[in-house]
Amino acid sequence: MNFKFKQSGYRFEAYNEENVSTFEKLFDIFKELITYTSGDFDEAIDWLKALDKEYNLTTEDYTIEDFIEDLKKKGYIKEEIKPDGGNKISITDKTEQAIRKRALEQIFGKLKKSASGQHETSKKGLHGEPSGDLRAYEFGDALDRISLTESFKNAQSRQGLSNFNLTEEDLVVQDSYHRTQMSTVLMIDISHSMILYGEDRITPAKKVAMALAELITTRYPKDSLDIIVFGNDAWPINIKDLPYLNVGPYHTNTVAGLQLAMDLLRRKRQANRQIFMITDGKPSCLKMADGTYYKNSAGLDPFITGKCYNMAAQARKLNIPITTFMITSDPYLQQFVDRFTKSNKGKAFYSGLKGLGELVFRDYEQNRNKRMK
Repeated sequence: MNFKFKQSGYRFEAYNEENVSTFEKLFDIFKELITYTSGDFDEAIDWLKALDKEYNLTTEDYTIEDFIEDLKKKGYIKEEIKPDGGNKISITDKTEQAIRKRALEQIFGKLKKSASGQHETSKKGLHGEPSGDLRAYEFGDALDRISLTESFKNAQSRQGLSNFNLTEEDLVVQDSYHRTQMSTVLMIDISHSMILYGEDRITPAKKVAMALAELITTRYPKDSLDIIVFGNDAWPINIKDLPYLNVGPYHTNTVAGLQLAMDLLRRKRQANRQIFMITDGKPSCLKMADGTYYKNSAGLDPFITGKCYNMAAQARKLNIPITTFMITSDPYLQQFVDRFTKSNKGKAFYSGLKGLGELVFRDYEQNRNKRMK
């Protein structure tokens, strides 16, 4: 988005791909590829070279090698010495943040423009009462929050008093604060089925998690988001670990994930707590008291599902709603999710992969606004 200054005022200038540099075009593709390859730089570059060969993304004046050099200069990648003496290139914190921001723009930006879906988008949660402070513009800020006077001052001081362009980096907004907070735990299934049947389900789940993390840290800094993954066991991961997340040769221990989520939420001081669970399969594993695992992938095992229903009921007693995002449409598994949801008095969505991000964001906003009243 650009503002272009004229004597008569300002206007929006439409996005024009001709104004985008080759580096920016390649970097946009690279961010997608590095997410898909779970942070593997070499594999992402191999994919980029293959795309370049097919679609002529580069020119004689700017090659993939030039792009890699620019990534180094701009601080998006770093080179390290491996124990065997060779070199290893990996992405930096700056790239991780850029990936999260891109995921937010892909999912939440699309949501803001769309009128379709199962919930209405509420604007109330995006604002709050003015705090009297100014801060730099961030993606998702409402246009009516922009302080034009201060933004023009920034542009003038940077470019001079005449013939200046008001760009996004010049914009400042009136900051706001929220009186209440929400604590969310996002559970991500990393069992082997998340890459079975020729469908990559883990990459969309990672994108949703990164986008939700970016939304909360930039728009609701007083809210908290914990992310846990579950296979045979469950464990928490950091937001910075998301680009590198991969599935394992695991069964699905839904109970372990719910236990950990509830333990994390019990420690929160916020009264408003919730669990989001992204999964594509049935619960098929339990860890027993002696440390062994009880596994059954053949159908819905009453012993395992019974434990899940008990966990859902416990969360209900703690006033912790569980929203399940089931990314398969198997009617057999819907029976389990329906009963699980009734036990918690939560919600369930059978979304597939295409609408997953929009559903998560709509529900986060709706839950937040409803529980903040």
